[in-house]
Amino acid sequence: MTVDELERYGMERMDDEEIQQLLTTQDYGILALPTDGAPSMRPLSFWFDGDDNVYFLYVSGDSSKKEELSRRAEIARFLVYRIETTFNWRSVLITGRIEPVPESERPEIEEQADIPWKPDVFRRAMESEPTSLYRLKIDEQSGIKQLELPPELRTEESGSKPN
Repeated sequence: MTVDELERYGMERMDDEEIQQLLTTQDYGILALPTDGAPSMRPLSFWFDGDDNVYFLYVSGDSSKKEELSRRAEIARFLVYRIETTFNWRSVLITGRIEPVPESERPEIEEQADIPWKPDVFRRAMESEPTSLYRLKIDEQSGIKQLELPPELRTEESGSKPN
């Protein structure tokens, strides 16, 4: 079913302001990179610059499949979501070009960037392993949400907002 067809069940499209709000308030998402077979998908912490870019800090080590795929990719996708309940959730999909940030730009971006959530294993690895900063330049973005009970579950007592 399309988003338009699902609107009668309570799904809505997000506007640009709502999309920016979710990208600003969330710390992680799923990066999808093309391969010869199925896409490679990785959960990642990120930072949104409030404009047109999402940044990722990779732990490179001696070899990194994620970095190899990022360098080869002409296009990538990133899914960001927040789920509170089955009737209260948001999802944003961004598509764009992914590229390594030039070393000359890295200090300024890292000074502004706030990537607060990292699994402990990556936080510890970053202390001794090389890292790379990547930028996903947003070419397309779309968002969907459901923030209320579907029409068939609403009553006068419950209203439209989920408990």
